[in-house]
Amino acid sequence: MAGSIHAHVVEGTRIRVDVESDQGATLALVGNLTDLEPTVQSGGVLQHNPALLSNMWAFAKTWHEANATSHAEALEISDPKEQKAALKQWEERRKAAHKRAEAYAKVAQWIADVADDVSPYQPKNSWCSSCFFQTEHRKSNRPAGQLPVYVCQGCGTPTLPCVAPRCDNMAVRERGAIRVPQYCAEHRHDISGFEKAHARIGELHDYEDFLRYVKPNLTKTSRLVAVGVASLSAAAPLALLAAPAIGGAIGSLGIFGGFSGAAATSHGLALLGGGSLAAGGLGVAGGTTVVTAVGAAVGGTLGASVSNAYLREDRSFRIELLRPGTGGVPVLVANGFLTEGDDDRWGGWRTIVDARYPDSPVYRVRWGAKELRDFGAFGGGLVARAGGAFTTQGAAAIATKAGARLLGQAIAPALVAGDLVRNPWHVAKNRADKTGVILGDLIARTDSESYVLIGHSLGARLMVVAAEVLGTKPGGPRIQEAHLLGTAIGASSNWDALTAAVDEGVYGYHSVNDSVLKLVYRTVQAGQPAAGCVGFRPASPKLVNVDVSDSVKTHFDYQDNVQLA
Repeated sequence: MAGSIHAHVVEGTRIRVDVESDQGATLALVGNLTDLEPTVQSGGVLQHNPALLSNMWAFAKTWHEANATSHAEALEISDPKEQKAALKQWEERRKAAHKRAEAYAKVAQWIADVADDVSPYQPKNSWCSSCFFQTEHRKSNRPAGQLPVYVCQGCGTPTLPCVAPRCDNMAVRERGAIRVPQYCAEHRHDISGFEKAHARIGELHDYEDFLRYVKPNLTKTSRLVAVGVASLSAAAPLALLAAPAIGGAIGSLGIFGGFSGAAATSHGLALLGGGSLAAGGLGVAGGTTVVTAVGAAVGGTLGASVSNAYLREDRSFRIELLRPGTGGVPVLVANGFLTEGDDDRWGGWRTIVDARYPDSPVYRVRWGAKELRDFGAFGGGLVARAGGAFTTQGAAAIATKAGARLLGQAIAPALVAGDLVRNPWHVAKNRADKTGVILGDLIARTDSESYVLIGHSLGARLMVVAAEVLGTKPGGPRIQEAHLLGTAIGASSNWDALTAAVDEGVYGYHSVNDSVLKLVYRTVQAGQPAAGCVGFRPASPKLVNVDVSDSVKTHFDYQDNVQLA
């Protein structure tokens, strides 16, 4: 018999999702839209599989998102161009939600089909390529003629032995027929090593040893597509698919339900509102909802997987020690739009950092070279065609209000109304979010008790994400202070996750004269103001807005004209 899965709304705000395996086992879950975990309404053997429960709940939430999303807010926008852009974004979000729901449904059905009849005899005890723990794997009694399928008894993922010679690890078992070799996470380079996924790195500049792979990548000659990746690739960033067997898991650890490893998806992707993945962000609250959910896992197995996947996308990422310091709290700096490629090794930070933290070791986070270059070239090309000059150092053409307005008008149809997954602005913004995840995970593995984060533009955005990730890590390093200059992030949000990570204060330096943020950012974000232009909203005792409008006249004046609080 063929299995089935479906969801429907019950009692107004509650959702029920049912699955039936191809051998007749059933499971029904119910819960509110806001619930991190559903309640098992009925079920037998299937209810003990964490990956199945998570994918079912992820399907239910994304199914509801796809069918309940409304474009009423977009219709209220009076400006025709902004309304058109907002409607385009709504349509992209709706389509992306449908794709995610379909992908989760397929993965949940596959897990249900293999998990309802497993043998307790002759289990394999091996590393699992989904949860990255050493667990017991039991063989599923599948119809004759099918390749073997095991089920990890830790996370519930379908697995099978890695085909690499003399490898005892278990690979993720794809749904259906297998057409390419199946390798474990070490031989796929999903992680640098199973044992290293739990490791610490000491000082931050030792991160390269932690990221060095222990096994060769055997997938270079194989076209390997993980379960769920093909269906989700148009809707979600690669690293959110880092635990392939469960369709893009980002995990449920500790405070998110107690599962082991990358066993659950609903606490991350399924919690996203408004289809924000398709809009190039990681969440609805300034691009950080997902990484806040994954925060409890930084410094552990899931954090290693997510960070590794991001790093495979961004070969330019590195952390450079600018000076060793003499005992102060370590300082990390990051540049952003049109300044990351600056030839100055310090990226323009030396004077402003020396004045405030003269004794601290200082690190510069290098990131997103391709994404920032593509966006810079895109904007520069528009201005050049309009007869303006465009340079990284001065960015004179868009430093003025007229220049920024010209760029904003040109960007409006090209970036907002275009494919949000691929357009240069949203790709660069998404890269900043991803880099924040990498940085948060690496910081969580160090021995330092605290750090100071400083960033400009999209570099400030990535520092927000890094802080929010660390804020959900129990017992991890703290952020002493964060200085965010001209932050390219939405002004209004719930900033509790940001301030929770910081001991002394978050300082947001903003200028009403910042034409790039006032005109370009607002245009590409369909009218949303940037925190770097109007300040963070709402402010709080720990989140302090610093108005530097008197001294900062353009988006590129902050480092030379701001004194850190």
